[in-house]
Amino acid sequence: MTERKRGAVSRSADSLQIGPSRAVWTGGGLTLDIDERAGPIPRRIRGRIEVRAEALNPRRFTLDESGGHWWRPLMPCAEVEVALEQPSLRWRGAGYLDQNAGAEPLERGFSRWTWSRAATSRGSAILYDADRRRASPLSLALSFDRRGGFEFLPAPVPAELPRSRWGLARATRSDDGCAKTLRAFEDTPFYARGLVAHRVFGETIESVHESLSLDRFANPVVRLMLPFRMPRF
Repeated sequence: MTERKRGAVSRSADSLQIGPSRAVWTGGGLTLDIDERAGPIPRRIRGRIEVRAEALNPRRFTLDESGGHWWRPLMPCAEVEVALEQPSLRWRGAGYLDQNAGAEPLERGFSRWTWSRAATSRGSAILYDADRRRASPLSLALSFDRRGGFEFLPAPVPAELPRSRWGLARATRSDDGCAKTLRAFEDTPFYARGLVAHRVFGETIESVHESLSLDRFANPVVRLMLPFRMPRF
């Protein structure tokens, strides 16, 4: 997910370098050294983020019937420590890390999806709904403990959320069919991320939530917008 030139990207078995920033896998966590410029108002973002796993999940979940797309919640429960020099910012809290991979572009396999993850008294709760182009809709509802163990649970009922500023349709799930948007983190024509409050698996929680429209992402007009939001040097 970068528009930098090929020469600015390199990787090894345990590291990924994109421009001046670098991610290194330590075996029990991930260390990210960030050195970037923000936009549209240029300013420096420099510092380190460390993600330390409470437990690692070895299983990956197939998202389509052909096995061409899969997802792995690598660290369903983790501790995150942020130490930025520019701007001066430090904090520590609960975190999460996952990975997606596929044999084709996402927009060929899916039209849209929603996802959410929250820390719970047991560990974490993850909800994943996707509209697949060549198969019936996918719905996953997972509860992880802090040792990496998990179980499939019945998915809570759908709960609508207000559309994003760009008019992107958003939804989640909740035991009682009710959910509330608390904060927006990212808002683009095809992707929105924020914090929502809802009741899941018997607990009232706050989840990091994302909505992704692959139909919008594939739109040529949206593709033309990407260079203005992503570095190209």
